[in-house]
Amino acid sequence: MSLTVARLNTKGEGVVEGHAPIPRVLPGEIVDAEGRIELPSPDRVKAPCRHYKSCGGCALQHASDDFVAAWKSEVIRTGLAARGIEAELRPILTSPAQSRRRATLHGKRTKSGAMVGFFASASETLIETPDCRLLSPEIMSAWEMLEAFTVFGASRKGVIGLEVAVTENALDLNVTGGKPLAAPDLAKAAAMARNFGLARLSWDGESGASRLPAVQRFGPAEVQPPPGAFLQATVEGQAHLQSAVAEIIGEAKQVVDLFAGCGTFTLPAAQTAEVWALESDEALVEALDQGWRQAEGLKRVTAETRDLFRRPVLAEELRKTDAVIIDPPRAGAEAQTKELAKSDVPVIAAISCNPVTFARDAEILISGGYRLNWVQPVDQFRWSAHVELAASFTKGHIKL
Repeated sequence: MSLTVARLNTKGEGVVEGHAPIPRVLPGEIVDAEGRIELPSPDRVKAPCRHYKSCGGCALQHASDDFVAAWKSEVIRTGLAARGIEAELRPILTSPAQSRRRATLHGKRTKSGAMVGFFASASETLIETPDCRLLSPEIMSAWEMLEAFTVFGASRKGVIGLEVAVTENALDLNVTGGKPLAAPDLAKAAAMARNFGLARLSWDGESGASRLPAVQRFGPAEVQPPPGAFLQATVEGQAHLQSAVAEIIGEAKQVVDLFAGCGTFTLPAAQTAEVWALESDEALVEALDQGWRQAEGLKRVTAETRDLFRRPVLAEELRKTDAVIIDPPRAGAEAQTKELAKSDVPVIAAISCNPVTFARDAEILISGGYRLNWVQPVDQFRWSAHVELAASFTKGHIKL
């Protein structure tokens, strides 16, 4: 029986009427019941990575770059249209291959040593990926190190997490799910970290060895995030989002940064504005504050630990605010957005990694009198179904 793929769902899987979603197909393709291609799309290309058929780290390597760019933009447009919203979508900005500067890999001991890689799609089967085309050269050159820590830290049957990030100095590694380390083990782990040239080694979030500051640069500030902290996936993607935020907030002098993390947008904004930065994770707030205090030439930053889901910033707290930056998690920020909608803040720079919750929150802002001026799609999760965006909202006579 031949089937025709109608479209892709938000996971990048093919939708066929009366059939379960089919991975790694494209709209218009004719496939059999097992998903084998009978008539390929003109947008189908040869996957650049030899691990693609088995690894679950990427979902769209079989599609041309032009198709993926258009599809991800359409995902945003469709999400907005479902809420009755039209907006200018700027051309998508895509990070290059081999640019991922952070990743959570997994390691498993074997009879001959160790294997390191990603899980297969929707599976607990670990796929070794020594020739990954997604990760940065700095991470890929550390494969021997990741295997060594797997042999050292994994139990016979367990799988450990290897959260690795590129910093300004060297790699930062946080091992999760490994066996508990006694004092002699900690000393050995620290020696391994030094031998492999790590900036920092952490074990389940607890620092085990630090040779160099594991710093990230946000504007003129250097910040040392806690182990395993969230970072934008690529340097290029971070720069695109920061540039969009800078354009949106313009010459604002009083800025509030909601869900500020460890300062990705706060610290660049502090070059020209005083910033009130709010974040629920105390360790991130501490890192942000220390980064600000050690930087030169920045205006005042007030960093506060606050759960914005339980205690959103109220409209009356924003009376003297020129611009708001909001970068919530995938669930969006419905309660906080309702308070923003009640406010008279003239400019809002919204960042989102979920077009569906972004559209919901955008509808709330628009119902409160805001105008959605434009949306900038940003693709820093290349070959995945994920897409991020920055959006400009204004209230009153301002239009950006």
